[in-house]
Amino acid sequence: MAVIDVLLFGVNGIWIWAIQMLWIPVTAAGIINGFAHYWGYRNFETEDASTNLMPWGILIGGEELHNNHHTFGTSAKLSYKWFEFDIGWLYIRTMAILGLAKIRKVAPKLKMAGIRPELDEHIVQAIIANRYAIAAHYARTLKQTVAAEIEHLSVTAALPSMNFDITKRMKLWLKQDAKDTSASDKIHLELILAQSKVLDQVYQMRQELTRIWERSTLNRHELILQLQDWCVRAENSGIQSLRDFSLRLRAVA
Repeated sequence: MAVIDVLLFGVNGIWIWAIQMLWIPVTAAGIINGFAHYWGYRNFETEDASTNLMPWGILIGGEELHNNHHTFGTSAKLSYKWFEFDIGWLYIRTMAILGLAKIRKVAPKLKMAGIRPELDEHIVQAIIANRYAIAAHYARTLKQTVAAEIEHLSVTAALPSMNFDITKRMKLWLKQDAKDTSASDKIHLELILAQSKVLDQVYQMRQELTRIWERSTLNRHELILQLQDWCVRAENSGIQSLRDFSLRLRAVA
């Protein structure tokens, strides 16, 4: 790494390398294991509380992108979204170009093709590999539907009083697997779902996706049939955003 710093930054690269060698042990134990499980933003709803401290991983070798790292633990690249930067990935790519390293694995990227009326094994594999990104996309796609339904319930006074923004919290719950929702949140969630068939259907279908891609005992053919059935029900639900998501799911490559 010291050689690469010198090649990239000249003599000043020695100082950059020395500072990083002193900086990383302290920040890895203190900042990363402290702040990066408390403060920041989350691209993915993992089972832990990991966060990305900032979109630019330049001080701690990319570890600032801690939520990305926890989501794709074996990926050599810690950045995921277009605006994120991982200086560690720059080092690795440089070493690979020089023949000093071999990149074995990076996080999968969700790719789209044409909409296919029938699911196949390749689509199932892609959906399972990209399940965190798909869960986040589900929440984004259903965001307006959820907001409109909550506004309607608020006008009719059907919603119980909550001390938080229900729309934002619903988006979080739609990204999460049910097992990752806290016990206190589940109480609030059940009260809200009891007031709306739309919200209940949207939430329950999201959890069905989790149950499908976590059923490791099913063979590929059974998974294809279950996903196909899910898509048919989503498209016939009468909820336009749910139909849109299903069609996009059919286009996963």
